Amino acid sequence: MEFDPQWVARYQRQLSLRGFGRQAQEKLAGSHVVVVGAGGLGSPALLYLAAAGVGALTIIDGDEVSLSNLHRQIIHTTETIGTPKAASARDTIKTLNPHIAVAVINAELDREHAREIFAGADLVIDGTDNLGARYLISWAALRSGIPHIWGSILGFDAQVSVFGLGDGPIYEDVFPTPPPPGSVPSCAQAGVLGPVVGVVGSAMALEAIKVLTGIGKPLSGRLGYFDALLGEWEYIPVRANAITRESVLSSGPIRADANEEPGNQLEEGLVVDDIAEDAVVIDVREPDEYAEYSVPGALNIPLSTFNGSAQRPGEQASSVIAGETVAAQVISTVRAHDPQHPVVIYCAAGKRSSQAIAYLQATGMTRLGNLRGGIDGWLTRQAE
Repeated sequence: MEFDPQWVARYQRQLSLRGFGRQAQEKLAGSHVVVVGAGGLGSPALLYLAAAGVGALTIIDGDEVSLSNLHRQIIHTTETIGTPKAASARDTIKTLNPHIAVAVINAELDREHAREIFAGADLVIDGTDNLGARYLISWAALRSGIPHIWGSILGFDAQVSVFGLGDGPIYEDVFPTPPPPGSVPSCAQAGVLGPVVGVVGSAMALEAIKVLTGIGKPLSGRLGYFDALLGEWEYIPVRANAITRESVLSSGPIRADANEEPGNQLEEGLVVDDIAEDAVVIDVREPDEYAEYSVPGALNIPLSTFNGSAQRPGEQASSVIAGETVAAQVISTVRAHDPQHPVVIYCAAGKRSSQAIAYLQATGMTRLGNLRGGIDGWLTRQAE
């Protein structure tokens, strides 16, 4: 690479690092990284990779920017609400470092195109929050012969690791089977602090730079666990299993639908985008969630009280009225006067409400509206 004063000035603080220097910088300039997900984890990872001088980035995301994204997805702005995340991320990157080549794919990653997209890339960063996508990325990266960097956030806890580096462990060595549907709360259910996502997304960018340049020791064979409330990192050894690797290569990605929930097979047409003015509205979140904010006039009947789970220690089972019974009584009362009276049930993002509706359908209740995207989706639509 010919001497360019502007190039040297931009990366001077990296060039002066002992053990990094011009050789490592030129490796970054010749690298291509695919980032799947331009959300909470993808935002800081993309910004730091672009700022560091990674030559080419491909951004994959089929979602659009919403108001609820902005507290943690720092690559987007208020002005980009409603626009594709991948395009929004590209535009921000171009203002930060116009010398980076950025390709965007405004769609979700699928098996048909994953290997084609990963071809020619040096590594992939998994910034998704979807189990199916994680298994797909792991398989496609393994088939393409490139490492992938994974991170995950749940509440105040986070994890990060490098998979598929040489003969090192792969994602399936840590997660050989997906968890039961509904057992892992979504970001909307568990909540998330922006700085926690920033810590992990930055760590993912750092691991990418280490892999691309050969400096340091990448986090392969170890899983970093971050406790944000204590401000502590713990590192857990992870072993590679050749049988697992061969199984993934021969069988394809493990199927896992992060949105699949018991009760998702609802009556056709019962997912609703809005709430009728006279609707009976039932909030099945926990009381502390309900107290923070709720749809005006909504009744709070938590899902945790359904199916008899409201029984308290020392109480007789017969003295406890299950949540679905209470809800069914409310619905029956209003429909005694109007059989078509609208009923809308919601939670944070739509999963618990699906389960609640399944319970209610078992009691004979019908025509129950499930608020699309839960109260988070509803609030986003109200703000549009």
